[in-house]
Amino acid sequence: MKEQQKLLKKIYSLDKELVLYDHITSLLHWDQETYMPSAGVDERSEQIGLLSRVMHEKMTDPGIGSILSDLGASDDAPNGDEQLKDADRALVREYYREYSRQSKLPSSWVQEFSETTSKAQSVWSKAKQQRDFSEFEPYLKHIVKLNRDKAQLLGYEQHPYDPLLDEFEPGMTTSEVERVFQVMKEDLVRIVEKIGDADEIDDSFLYREYQESAQESFGKMVLSDMGFDFSRGRLDVSAHPFTTGIGRDDTRITTRYSEPSVADALFSTIHEGGHALYELGAAAGGLGKTSLGTGVSLAVHESQSRMWENMIGRSSEFWSWYYPLFQRQFPEQTEGVEFYQFLRAVNKVQPSCIRVNADEVTYGLHIILRFELEKLLITGDLDVSDLPEAWNRSMKDLVGTVPEHDGEGVLQDVHWSAGMIGYFPTYALGNLFAAQFFAAMKHDLPDIEQQISQGEFKAVLGWLHEHIHQHGAVYQAPDLLQRVTGSSLEPRYFTEYLQGKYKELTGL
Repeated sequence: MKEQQKLLKKIYSLDKELVLYDHITSLLHWDQETYMPSAGVDERSEQIGLLSRVMHEKMTDPGIGSILSDLGASDDAPNGDEQLKDADRALVREYYREYSRQSKLPSSWVQEFSETTSKAQSVWSKAKQQRDFSEFEPYLKHIVKLNRDKAQLLGYEQHPYDPLLDEFEPGMTTSEVERVFQVMKEDLVRIVEKIGDADEIDDSFLYREYQESAQESFGKMVLSDMGFDFSRGRLDVSAHPFTTGIGRDDTRITTRYSEPSVADALFSTIHEGGHALYELGAAAGGLGKTSLGTGVSLAVHESQSRMWENMIGRSSEFWSWYYPLFQRQFPEQTEGVEFYQFLRAVNKVQPSCIRVNADEVTYGLHIILRFELEKLLITGDLDVSDLPEAWNRSMKDLVGTVPEHDGEGVLQDVHWSAGMIGYFPTYALGNLFAAQFFAAMKHDLPDIEQQISQGEFKAVLGWLHEHIHQHGAVYQAPDLLQRVTGSSLEPRYFTEYLQGKYKELTGL
């Protein structure tokens, strides 16, 4: 037992060092996306590339493999010795997973990938503004090639997309996502068709001029009410909203006020606030000093943001409290707009080109589109040069609309410039997790909707912290879902949630 404790101490020591390196890297990324001068991108890319290489070399030191082996970790028993505590076994599991994956990736590949994606993000941002895919195309070709190489280096049994997906949603396979998405697509298409027969909703007042400083003030008020602690985080502006952990008590979120609808910025802020509350909650306890003090998977992470944004933030209970405050903040813009008109407007279902601004019904179709295109890129059945045309064709077939230019089409998301192929499916999976978690919450807290209608979120945050946040990454996503809801992932919860909501709003 003493020998095991010595070995665990070495793992925890390495973990602390790598967590610090990761937070430093996150700070560099955050600065690049918010305040860094544009001319600084080249050296910033080298800085991030160097840190990534150092972290990779530390993670793949053969001595780490020996320690993990001595702790009982293997392909058949990735958690190690069963006598270890849950948190210790979870850390062993995560390090065995990372050691196994990263040992297959040469340091030269890691540095090349980091430097390429860091440069690509700046090029993508400019290309998006100029609506010119050709400027970003050579970088994306390189990124796709690096991801193909990565899939080969990591290895796979069924599909080359599997190891890329597994990086963001451990244990999930391409075939499983295809199965779930097929059910979800059929349900969403059916719901969209039914809603299409409802009366037209006038949401023109959302597109009036809203002062940015007033939007920021209202968004910060909502964040504070949700439980976001501004002494442990901050809100800034970026081209693409995101959340990043800089430290145990430093989680930063961004939004943007450049979209035509005032609702887009507000719900973006609430969405990122949901992510931040998960990070801050996971880091608040003893796990916060380790790499376990974070979200367990991107789908679970997305479940937290989508729950706050849509299931709470777009609910009639939420706005019964906040709409009078919103009217007070924006009296001219909301003059003559009754509560029910406002509620229907912020829940309007209408095919659109921009994923982050999509309603919660058509949103999943945007994700299915990206998933299908990514698979084709990785298998080589779709060339990057043909991507804009394939994108527009798929948008018409799946979502029912076609982008006017590449800025609102193939260039709209930051993910590919960051090299994150395999990430997109987690967004739609997050909706499914969210609906299942939300159903469990309402079962445990029968009066939760009444509390929300009074602007009270302590019970919501308390339930999330008790059942999800405090566990960090100790339990893997399927195990956590089973513990919280008593069952594995079931798409029906999301379908039932949408049907119930839009029956009330549109008579669906």
